[in-house]
Amino acid sequence: MHQENIHNYLRSYFLANDCRILHEKPGLLDVQLTIELDKELMNRPFYWHYLEKTGGTPRPMTLTLITNQTIEEKGEFVHFGAPRLHQIFSSTKKLASSIRLYEDVQTNKQQQYPLHPWLCLNIKISYQCDRKKHRLLSLGLHLVSGAVVDDFHNLLLEKSLTPKIPDYAFTVTPIIKPESGLKRLESVVEMLLTKEDVQWAEEARIRWASDQHLLDQFYEGNTNDQRYEVEKEALRKQYEPIITAEIINGGIFHLVPGIESQPYPT
Repeated sequence: MHQENIHNYLRSYFLANDCRILHEKPGLLDVQLTIELDKELMNRPFYWHYLEKTGGTPRPMTLTLITNQTIEEKGEFVHFGAPRLHQIFSSTKKLASSIRLYEDVQTNKQQQYPLHPWLCLNIKISYQCDRKKHRLLSLGLHLVSGAVVDDFHNLLLEKSLTPKIPDYAFTVTPIIKPESGLKRLESVVEMLLTKEDVQWAEEARIRWASDQHLLDQFYEGNTNDQRYEVEKEALRKQYEPIITAEIINGGIFHLVPGIESQPYPT
């Protein structure tokens, strides 16, 4: 996940939760938290408990997040492996795991326009062995034609979206049901993973074999020892390559036609 994508994700998260952006520039986001997000993110239970008991004036914190490490300003650097970003992923799942939004086209012409249904999924792909790597995959499925578009979240950031269908807009009936759409996107993710370079897994297995050889030498063939089995299993858990895909959030988006003409290459 590129740092610019992380910045856009953070921005949309805070705006969706009614936070005020105090200052923003490329690589930096200064946010005034709401009471709800202060409680969600800042781990101040005693402060809020005391305030509720005494009836004091709440003072939610501000949060300065840095997504470009070269910026010489104070703040919390957020990258894909950062605990703060994974905390926000978890918060997103809890606060708004799914949404339905409509594209609002500002026009002076009192003329109806169609909105096509899209299913969007934001998915965290985790590669685990004795080392870990994560990336975010954002896919959109056109529920009329079946076209799949990559980097869908960033496409949505460029659009004006509203929870209510705008005047003069009408929705096109989906041909593909969301349940079937989920299975289609699951198949796309599986296909993408089968095409990826597996060198990281092969290297992990080489390191695993090397440590297993040392373990065998240490026990000198006494593999019936219970401690040997425990340590052998520990090596498996440490080195065995595993890929997991976790849905962070998703939604149905009704958008003006156009982007389905540039489907994800399969």
